[in-house]
Amino acid sequence: MSETKAKATTMSHNGEQSSRKHTISVLVKHSFNALSRIVGLFSGRGFDIDSISFGEGQEPGLARITITTHGDEQIIEQINKQLHKVVDVLKVADLTYEPFVERELALVKVSAPQSVRSEIMQIVNVFRAKIIDISHDSMTVEVTGSQDKVNASLGMLRQFGIVEVARTGSVALKREYQGQT
Repeated sequence: MSETKAKATTMSHNGEQSSRKHTISVLVKHSFNALSRIVGLFSGRGFDIDSISFGEGQEPGLARITITTHGDEQIIEQINKQLHKVVDVLKVADLTYEPFVERELALVKVSAPQSVRSEIMQIVNVFRAKIIDISHDSMTVEVTGSQDKVNASLGMLRQFGIVEVARTGSVALKREYQGQT
């Protein structure tokens, strides 16, 4: 096992490998069935999907699917092997052991009477979020960042009363620039 994989694998108290979050990037032909085939693969074999994002790629006719899942090394190996067999899949990359950038977007509608708006705006500024809509009794906030950042901002906004939340799930790309260490 490589040093990176050894660091990434955690052991439970009884010495067995425990489940770990993995981010998998899948390049597919943009077809009607590509997403349903991949989701069917996961559900048919009992693999968990924590989040899944699907969108057009940089080239016409291609799309990128970012899947976050979890499992021990054997499960993740099975997922990768099965993804390679899907008809429309062109490339599969488990980004977990490589440097990568990952972002999630959340739109959060918060109850915002006049008396608490300045406090909400301070929290929005701390998280470098944006207020994208406002009404007499609510504000809609856009938060972009890591899953931890989105969760933390939701935690801070919860005290005002969250009316509605829409989250994208993660999108990720391999980091190309490594810099000097």
